[in-house]
Amino acid sequence: MALTIPALAACSTAQPIGGVGTALPPPSESLGEPDEGQPDISLDLMKRMTQRLAADDFEGRAPSTATEPKVLDYIVSEFKAAGLQPGANGKWLQPVPTVEITNSNQSALRVTGIGSPMSFSFGDQWVGASYRVTPSTKLEDSQLVFVGYGIVAPELGWNDYAGIDMKGKTAIILVNDPDYAMEGEDGLFKGRRMTYYGRWTYKFEEAARQGAAGALIVHDTFPAAYGWNVVNSSWTGSQYYVQTPNNAMDQTRVNGWVQKDVAEKILRAAGKDLASLTKAAQTKNFTPVPLDLKASLSFDNAIRKSNSHNVVGILPGKTRPDEYVLYTAHWDHLGRCTPDASGDDICNGAVDNATGVAALAALAKANVEAGAPARSQVFLAVTLEESGLLGSEYYAQNPLYPLDQTVGGVNIDALAPGGRARDYAMIGGDKSDLNDLFSEALNTRGLIAAPEASPEKGGYYRSDHFSLAKRGVPMFNFGRGIDLAAGGKAAGKAASADYTANRYHQPGDEFSTSWDWSGIMQDMELFYALGRELADSDGWPNWRQSDEFRAIRDRSCAAPDGC
Repeated sequence: MALTIPALAACSTAQPIGGVGTALPPPSESLGEPDEGQPDISLDLMKRMTQRLAADDFEGRAPSTATEPKVLDYIVSEFKAAGLQPGANGKWLQPVPTVEITNSNQSALRVTGIGSPMSFSFGDQWVGASYRVTPSTKLEDSQLVFVGYGIVAPELGWNDYAGIDMKGKTAIILVNDPDYAMEGEDGLFKGRRMTYYGRWTYKFEEAARQGAAGALIVHDTFPAAYGWNVVNSSWTGSQYYVQTPNNAMDQTRVNGWVQKDVAEKILRAAGKDLASLTKAAQTKNFTPVPLDLKASLSFDNAIRKSNSHNVVGILPGKTRPDEYVLYTAHWDHLGRCTPDASGDDICNGAVDNATGVAALAALAKANVEAGAPARSQVFLAVTLEESGLLGSEYYAQNPLYPLDQTVGGVNIDALAPGGRARDYAMIGGDKSDLNDLFSEALNTRGLIAAPEASPEKGGYYRSDHFSLAKRGVPMFNFGRGIDLAAGGKAAGKAASADYTANRYHQPGDEFSTSWDWSGIMQDMELFYALGRELADSDGWPNWRQSDEFRAIRDRSCAAPDGC
């Protein structure tokens, strides 16, 4: 998993979602019981699969290694046993071609034009990489342009690139979105809650759409929600991408980051002030600011291409088999990693995300036993989540089932052992009609909707559902809260802190026969109910009117066979 597990997100005071209804009284130990008639979900299957997928001989389930075929064979065998049919054009596997690019011989970032030339060193002052599959990267005398937050949001009447041709130029871009400093969520860009426009991935994508040669984001710890050390470690090693037919030549030559004080020096040399420009960039009437400065840099790229695989099973629908509901979870983990004190160097990934893959099989089995719903259900165990959501991204770029006929779905990532909870949080906030279904499901079970912890970190954009969401498909991503039936919030916070400190992305994330599965099975009841509701209904959930993904869903639904 690419972020702290939502199932243990540290939430503040619980409250109803979106103001729907009123808070329920604290439920008893029987809270969250499933509706009568819901089929049993196999706890034995959950335990057996999680233990097997987290076993040492699977070596941490690293993709594109000698161990991958054994992992895939096992997942396929369990999908078959659950009663699914092969879902990848009559096969179980969808190949995912990837490219690993490792740069070296990085030059300094050189800035010339006004006054004395400036030079900023790679690693401690700037970092960068290229999406392009090319043996070398060179940016030479590229004109620098300050483009504010680098956002083009027609639905909000916002265009930070208005009136400028960026061809051959390099954009200097602020991190996050314009109203990140607000306390609440009332701003045009949802205030403190990060929108997709605030994510660095979006900013690089938009710079490429504008024809820019380069894009450099200004790092600032508070709006970024992490320090320069995270940027440095993430951007100075190998980078993984999905292979594209044009070798990503439609992307910028270089994407990267600069320290805030580097940006201040660059702007000062141009006779500008970063603080003043940042304030101006927080308004709709901002226009790009050419700096009369030029940037140059270079590095070499070592390229390695490989293939991994998504596992795809399908339960065809009874009456509308050409409409699809997705269940997604990633099967990959980190493989061998930094040894712990005992010398164990296998990151087994039991919680993250052997539990999620086991959940796919258990949910498939429950749905098969209940009888096929009206719509088809697709069970998708994706690869390369830990390398940047690449398996789900490849599926979304090359869908086996049309996205304009995909109703929505449920993403499952890292189910935490522990007791049942009184509350659940929808990651991403009130983004779509799925929130209404979620609220109804919680109320039915006597559960409380809690606010998402740390919405400024953009958690919705960091797991596999996002690859589908940004192409218009509404996806559930929610997690168990910290207000546990046994021990309350103190127990929930302690469990979250313990997992993060001692097991998350470490060899300690191992299966244990002493796990308490009651909270995981509470999660499973919700996963089943919500996925089944989507599959049996005739509705087509959409994003809220002001959401960043509304326009693409509307276009999808307007297609001849869409929605």
